[in-house]
Order: sequence, then structure tokens, then C-alpha cells
Amino acid sequence: MAIKAASHTAILRSVIVVFYLVPLILSAQKNNPLRIGVAGLTHSHVHWIFNSAKTENIEIVGIAEPNKELAARFVQQYNYPADRIYPTLRAMIDAQKPEAVAAFNSIAEHLGVVETCAPLGIHVMVEKPLAVSLADARKMETLATRNKILLLTNFETTWYSSVHKAHELVGDSAIGSIRKLVVHDGHQGPAEIGVNKEFLDWLTDPVKNGAGALMDFGCYGADLSTWLMKGQRPVTVTAVTQQVKPEKYPKVDDEATIIITYPKSQTVIQASWNWTFSRKDVEIYGTTGIIMAPNKNTITTRFRESAPDSLRKLSDRPAPYNDPFAFFRAAVRKEIRVEDDDLSSLRTNITVMEILDAAKRSALTGKTVSLSTK
Repeated sequence: MAIKAASHTAILRSVIVVFYLVPLILSAQKNNPLRIGVAGLTHSHVHWIFNSAKTENIEIVGIAEPNKELAARFVQQYNYPADRIYPTLRAMIDAQKPEAVAAFNSIAEHLGVVETCAPLGIHVMVEKPLAVSLADARKMETLATRNKILLLTNFETTWYSSVHKAHELVGDSAIGSIRKLVVHDGHQGPAEIGVNKEFLDWLTDPVKNGAGALMDFGCYGADLSTWLMKGQRPVTVTAVTQQVKPEKYPKVDDEATIIITYPKSQTVIQASWNWTFSRKDVEIYGTTGIIMAPNKNTITTRFRESAPDSLRKLSDRPAPYNDPFAFFRAAVRKEIRVEDDDLSSLRTNITVMEILDAAKRSALTGKTVSLSTK
């Protein structure tokens, strides 16, 4: 009887430990920074994650970068431990066991990142666009779905207060039904603005980037259009590309216009490496009004021809919706849910890739491409 009582006491103590300690352990994990690995340093947007790491949202536990010279620059610039830089993604994962990985390599390498991470249950965020081709995107979708990981795509404009306010107004039918979207994204050109050599090398390579300005900047408009049109798939896609500066960009386009048609509206995406200065903005024309988002924190609305524009200055979005890596952390920790129609979501970005794939085919053939409905 004494032995049986002692056994019951031990079991009771174990239950008490589990009851009190497990919630504490889970709570501590939720409050800790996200242990994130970085796949590649060649994309200059990688500076964003290093600056975000100065907050308590994330900890960069390891970097996979085979280019020793490039890695050494980051070690010096950010005082990052050299012994946490590895020649391959798998070596970094084996050594540091990250919860998630952010890809800052060429677009063509995104598939390889997901092929490595997904079977290990490691969540992935890539820089825009999702993939170098629709075929790669479909493979990534299968891997992410099968292995139940988050696969997010980061666009700078996702964190703009202006586009979210515009989306809210569209949802409230403030301008009636959308009839046309016009999206401008571009700058003077990657060489002109002085991007680092490693970035320029793959950005201007049709295999590693998929195209030039069409992919680099056309993806922003495809993402915003899919989101504002509530996930509708286009009816047709037509694209025209040019090489305005063939001496500088001999292998890829530096000017692209993409026209997307829906049953009752149209989107025009203007993507350029030839503009006087950088711009990322969207114009939304509805049946009863117009919304314009000229920059991150400003929108204007107009509801009558004779009325003046009404301008609103907006604050930054609240955390974690103001930063991609704070958002990624909250999503991995299940503090927020990434909806299928989110700007970053896999579903949205598969549609983005359908648009970009059709745009490349249209530009190559000079013909409008029809997309079959599902």
C-alpha cells in the first residue's frame, strides 16, 4: 500500500509540474525573439533584416553565404559573428536549428531554399517575387502545403499605411466598384542607383531573375491588383517590354507595361528602370470616386469632378503589421493568422506568378495571353 501511495504521489507531482511549467515554457517561447536564419546576402534588401534584428522581434542565428568576401563585408558592417556564417543552407540549419529562414539570394534560388526547409518544418519568407517562374512557384506551393509550413513573400508596399487605407475604403464601397487600377513602380535603374555588384549580377540575368524590370517591379502591381480585386484571377494579360538602355542591360528588359483585364475592370502596371526618381504608388478608379496612394503615408480621395482632392496623412501601421520580420515572427508563433487573401500569402502570390508568367509570354510573342478560369 505504501508503494502504491508513493507512486500516486509521484504521478500527482508530475501532473502539477506539467500543469504549471508547460504554460510557462510556451509563454517564454512566445516572448522570445524568433530564431531566424538568412539564406544568402546577395539581395540588397537583406539590410532590412539586419536593422530589424536590432529590435527584440528576431535573432539572426546563422547565415548561409558561400561568397566569403561578401560575408566579410556584413561581418564588418554589422559586427556579426563570423563563426555563424556557413557555406550552405543545410550546414547553417544543422548547426543553428532556426525556426524560420528568410531568403535574400537570387529569385532562382528560392525553390532550393524551400526544398531544404520545408521537409524540416522550417517556415520561409522570400523577397519578392515568390519564384523565378510559375513552374518553380507550383513546386514551392506543393512543398509548403505538404509540410505545413508558412511560405510568405515580402513586398515593401505590404507595410504601407496608404495601401491598407485604400483597401479599407474599397472594402467599404467608398468609391463604388473598381473600374481601373494604375500602379507605378520603378526607379532610375539598378546600376544607376548603385546596387552592389552581387545584386546587379543576378538582377540583370534572365535565368536568375526571370526578366528585368518586368519581374523586379511588375510583381508589386500584380500583388496589389490581386489583393484589391479580392483574389480574382485575371481574364487576360498583355505585356510590352523594351530595352531602352541595351548597352547597360543587354540581357533583360528595362521597361515594361502590363495590362490585366478582369470581367469588369482593368489594371495597368508600369514597371521601369528608366525613371527620374523612385516611385511606388497606386491609383484606384471606381464608379463613384478615386483613391490615390502616392507614397507610404499619404492618400488622396476625390468623389466629384468639381471637388478638390481630400488629402490624408497617415501614421505607420501598428506592430506587427509595420515590419515584415515582426509579422513573420507573429505568424510563426501563431499570434496572428495569415489569411489566404493577404498580400504576403502563398495563394495571393501564386496568382501573382500566374500574371508574371503570362506577362513574359505576352511580351515574347506580342500576343495577349488568356488565363483559364478555375
